[in-house]
Amino acid sequence: MITEENNNVRRVLITEEAMKVIDTLRKRFGKELMFHQSGGCCDGSSPMCFEKGDFKVGGNDIWMGKVYDCDFFMSADQFEYWKHTQLTLDVTPGRGSSFSLEIPMGIRFIIRSRIFTMEEIDNLIPTKSGEEYLQEEMEN
Repeated sequence: MITEENNNVRRVLITEEAMKVIDTLRKRFGKELMFHQSGGCCDGSSPMCFEKGDFKVGGNDIWMGKVYDCDFFMSADQFEYWKHTQLTLDVTPGRGSSFSLEIPMGIRFIIRSRIFTMEEIDNLIPTKSGEEYLQEEMEN
C-alpha cells in the first residue's frame, strides 16, 4: 500500500523511467506540467502530458492527485471505469498519435493498473472535480 503523509492511498503512481521523461520535458517546457486521460480520440485513453494550463479542465474532469509534482486528471466517464484501480504512469517505446509532449521523443506514456484492496478503497486520496480544482487554484 502506497500512502501520503496523511495516510491516504495514492491513486496514481509513477515509474522511474516516466520520471526521467518528465525531467527531460521539464527542461524543455518548464516545470509546470500536467496529465490528462480522456478516453477520447487520438490515443485519448492514454495519459497525455501538457504544459500546465494548455489543456483546459472543467466539470467533466476529475483531479486524481499529483504524480511527480504534476496534476493528474481524468475525464469523469473514464474515471467511472477506473475508480477502483491504482494507476501507474509508465512509458513505452513507440510514437503515439496524440498531442502529448513526449511524442516527438519516440516514446509515449502508458498506464498500468491494479485493483485496490477493500482496505485501500476506504483510504483513497479524495478526488475533486475540475471546477473545484480551478476554484482552489484561483484562491491560492
